[in-house]
Parts: sequence; structure tokens; C-alpha cells
Amino acid sequence: MKYIEYHTANRVGFIILNRPEKRNALSYEMVAELKEAFSRAEADDQVKVVVLKAHGDAFCAGADLAYLQQLQQFSFDENVADSERLKDLLLQIYTLNKVVIAQVQGHALAGGCGLASVCDFIFAVPEARFGYTEVKIGFIPAIVMVFLLRKIGEAKSKALLLSGDQILAPAAQQIGLVNSVVEKDALEHEVNAFAQRLITTNSGEAMKTTKQMIASIQSLSLEESLTFASRMNAEARASDDCRKGIASFLNKQKLSW
Repeated sequence: MKYIEYHTANRVGFIILNRPEKRNALSYEMVAELKEAFSRAEADDQVKVVVLKAHGDAFCAGADLAYLQQLQQFSFDENVADSERLKDLLLQIYTLNKVVIAQVQGHALAGGCGLASVCDFIFAVPEARFGYTEVKIGFIPAIVMVFLLRKIGEAKSKALLLSGDQILAPAAQQIGLVNSVVEKDALEHEVNAFAQRLITTNSGEAMKTTKQMIASIQSLSLEESLTFASRMNAEARASDDCRKGIASFLNKQKLSW
């Protein structure tokens, strides 16, 4: 891959944006390579957690300017098809059967902020800026809006999406967009330590099912969601991981996942 690096270590799949000279801006090729990398991580039985990170000063500055100029020449149908590609990537990350952690070492803006937003956890340096700046250039944050409303609610989403303002990581943490703010020299260690904690203390199957349920339940009615939850509860009780976990707890044995 040209714009993305991928490697694994200690049951973690590392997906690294590698276009620092363009502030890791999203292009057609980069979106395609990201989809390929996430598919590889999802299919790898040796990978339990995925970390999305970036080289350079910026995490991701959104869409590439040259690509934006190219899109202006597209027909409506071509733009729909292109939008579907970005939608597919964000949905892929949001519904991936493994936990995804965004390691944000620099600014995450527009589409780059959307990329981080759909990850399950965001660890960021204090000076990292987050913002959905699309309205400032007459564009709309259409696709990420669907995910952001789920993540932080309507009022907080409106404040970000309608203003186009950029906020620093501590402010993003206060509204629930960022999970942890870590100094730059400790960011790598903190992300890796958190990933290893998930890997060693939690059932991968249980995390996968929980993540899938979170994505599904919000579109159901109260009664439908409870019926769905009851069925999933029953299925989980019959799983190998649950049997193993309960036996270990009852026998007071240390569990190794």
C-alpha cells in the first residue's frame, strides 16, 4: 500500500496514515487502502484490537484539495458513488468486529475528524484540534453527522456541525468526543497499555457482540431493543467464552484471554 502502513504486534493491528506531506489528507486511493487495511485486521484471528494512527504533525486534515477540485467536475451520480465509498469506510470502522482506538497525535479536521469519530476510543494530545469545518467552505458534514449524533447527542453535535469551530482535545473530552487526553511523549505508551488491557482482560467475542449491539439497538423501538437484547443475552450465555469466564470465576482461577 502506498498511503497506508499496516503491521501487527502483540495482537494489535496498527493502521497508519502515511501521507504526512499532505497532512494525511483523504484521497480516493487512501480511502481504498484504509478499507483494505481494516478488512485485513478484521480477518486476522491474531488481531484482537486495532489502532488507527498517523505519521507527521497532523492526524488527518480531511479531503485532499486536489481531490476536492476533481469532485467539482463529477456528475451527480459520480458524486453519489464517491460519497458511498466514504460512507462504506466509516460504517466499516463503526461496525468492525474488533475494538478500534484512534491515536490522535495532531489535528483531526473535517473528514479527518469524522475518521476519528467513528472509532470506539479516541486518545489525543492536548494540542490536537478537532472540528467539522465543512460549513465554512459551503459543504456539509453529511455522513459523519449520522455517527456523531449517536456519539454525543443533538445539542453538542449542532454546536460543532453548524459552527464549524475547532476545539482542542480537552474540550472535546468534556463533550464526550475524546476519551483520554495524553501528553505527546506518553501517547504511544498509553494507547498500547490500554489496548493490552482490553486484550488480556476482556473476551474478544463479548466485545464484538457488545459493539454490534450498540450499533443495532439505537434504530429499534424500546420493545424491539429489549427483545433483541434478551435473545443476545441468551446466546451469550451459551458461548464458549461465557462458559470459560464463569468457570474461571467460580473456580477462582486467573483467566487468560
